Amino acid sequence: MKQVVVLGSNGQLGQTINSLNKDYVFFSHQEVDITIKEDLEKIFKSNQFSYCINCAAYTDVEGAESDEDKAFLINGEGVRNIAQVCKKYNTVLIHISTDYVFDGLSTEPYKTTDLPNPINQYGKSKLQGEKNIQRILSEHYIIRCSWLYSPYGKNFVKTIISKVQENKNLTITTDEEGTPTSCLELYKFIKYIIEQDKIPYGIYNFSAKGSTTWYLFALEIVKHIFPDKISDIFPTNTYKTEAKRPKFSVLDVHKTEAVYKKLKDWKKSVEDVTEEIKRKSNL
Repeated sequence: MKQVVVLGSNGQLGQTINSLNKDYVFFSHQEVDITIKEDLEKIFKSNQFSYCINCAAYTDVEGAESDEDKAFLINGEGVRNIAQVCKKYNTVLIHISTDYVFDGLSTEPYKTTDLPNPINQYGKSKLQGEKNIQRILSEHYIIRCSWLYSPYGKNFVKTIISKVQENKNLTITTDEEGTPTSCLELYKFIKYIIEQDKIPYGIYNFSAKGSTTWYLFALEIVKHIFPDKISDIFPTNTYKTEAKRPKFSVLDVHKTEAVYKKLKDWKKSVEDVTEEIKRKSNL
């Protein structure tokens, strides 16, 4: 059996993987700090990992604007440490990246070959991590994802559900277009890569099929859990944030579909995750 380690197990993707696969080895930030290379050396030296799934990241897009040093320390230098240790111990790295490496000025879905041009510190730090991997490690998968959500951790779906439960009226932006992507589906793709053991290395875009706005995404969430509350969700085309955000960050998934035929429509994935949240929370 292949030994697989998951770093950043307390994040929403790490928790999702842990809920679905108990055979992997999981380490949270508290257990292994990726910015401390000795921490990584210790666990890699005492195991024989075939694959490393890196879910560890600084993901606070707003916070990265005021604390870019921390964002680059984790998303840049921390990822460099992982790449170096993976190379030393002959471990294939599966690294999770983001649609925010692009500027959002395109009118066509972004291909893996398109030139990145991040417009905020979070995106810049994630791109630095990608470059570090590519410079150090030939055996790697960089998976760029968009608008991740799950039944776990902090994410847009859980925030919307919480706000509606508090009977709050919500005003959600219509000014950004992207594709909500379920961590449940992302894990299935990662698992497929590991099980196949023959997918060509490189960058892959992973998202659900189709695209939407945050406003329509919110309506879809509420429709499945509190259908009588849909009228409490309002659209706006202005939304002030500290960080600039891509107006358009839809990812082209043709390269992924050439090796993996199970991408779902984004609405179907929302239904699956909201059903799981209802089951877990007795909503």
